[in-house]
Amino acid sequence: MAVDPRQVLAAFLTISMFAMLGNMIKKDHFDNAELTDAVVIARYLGATLVLPDIRGSELGQKKNFEDMYDSDKFMRSMDGVIKIVKEVPAEVATEKPAVVRVPNRMSEDFIVANVEPIFRTKNYLRLATFFPSINMKVREKRNDDLDSTACLAMFSSLELKPEIYEVAERMVERLKTISRQSDGHFIAVDLRVDILEKKSCKENRDTGRKSCYSAQEIGDFLRKIGFNGDTTIYLTQTWWHESLNSLKEIFPKTYTKDDIIPVDKKGEFLRSQSSELERALDFHICSHSDVFVPAISGLFYGNVAGKRIASGRTQILVPSKVPASSAPASNFISAYVTKKNHLAYSCYC
Repeated sequence: MAVDPRQVLAAFLTISMFAMLGNMIKKDHFDNAELTDAVVIARYLGATLVLPDIRGSELGQKKNFEDMYDSDKFMRSMDGVIKIVKEVPAEVATEKPAVVRVPNRMSEDFIVANVEPIFRTKNYLRLATFFPSINMKVREKRNDDLDSTACLAMFSSLELKPEIYEVAERMVERLKTISRQSDGHFIAVDLRVDILEKKSCKENRDTGRKSCYSAQEIGDFLRKIGFNGDTTIYLTQTWWHESLNSLKEIFPKTYTKDDIIPVDKKGEFLRSQSSELERALDFHICSHSDVFVPAISGLFYGNVAGKRIASGRTQILVPSKVPASSAPASNFISAYVTKKNHLAYSCYC
């Protein structure tokens, strides 16, 4: 370790808003990438990590870590790796932490140059992660200890608390039941109207792909690569929107969260003014579907891809313009899978 653990009081992680890839899209879900960064920094510094709070997309929205995730499971998984406490100790809470902005998947060199010097003098840090780019690829310069720590934090530590996990599983089972004529198989599509309205969906001339696709485009894409009209589709959209009608005309079994979630849970999960719960459900369903289609490229796609690769669910189809009336689905498998360049492969080689 770079710092004597006896010098350490606490390292504190907070989740803050960020602008992603210049599109000024507000972050709307807490994800394990941020937690992984905090664990890696705590490991390097020998610091104590305080369980983070989870801040939503609107000012003042905040949840405790334990409101969404199994904190006991997380702390057990980190036993022997880093020390974790559930709240800032009283003798530390009276102090003002030094706020340190760190890029997602920062390098060891970044920690040495930008975090460690502050930690040596302050010993109480608040970490704010930002995403200068979406980078899920294997790093060229390796540190085996930090890399194994990152793998553990990202893929083996974070689980929904039982009450939320149960709701997510009930939704998966309902989708499988609806899909019984196709052996319980269903497609999850990350498609949200509010994001499509904000994002610039310009086509890349080299790849023929765009950063996002409309419901009509997704319907045409899935039909041309061989999915029939009886295919069940789950959308990460919460409520139905008229712009989705064109997709439903091609695939009548197309559903949103409002259609699938147990009725007695709608108030808690869909009307709680918290997008965190909704995205937690989306992440679970997209990670467990038979096929995942990211109509929107970005961090959510990268995180779902990692979870799916770690569990062997590699059917990830990236939309693109189909040059003819039809084409095999295998032509559109994610490069994360075909090139095996997602960091998940370095964890499960």
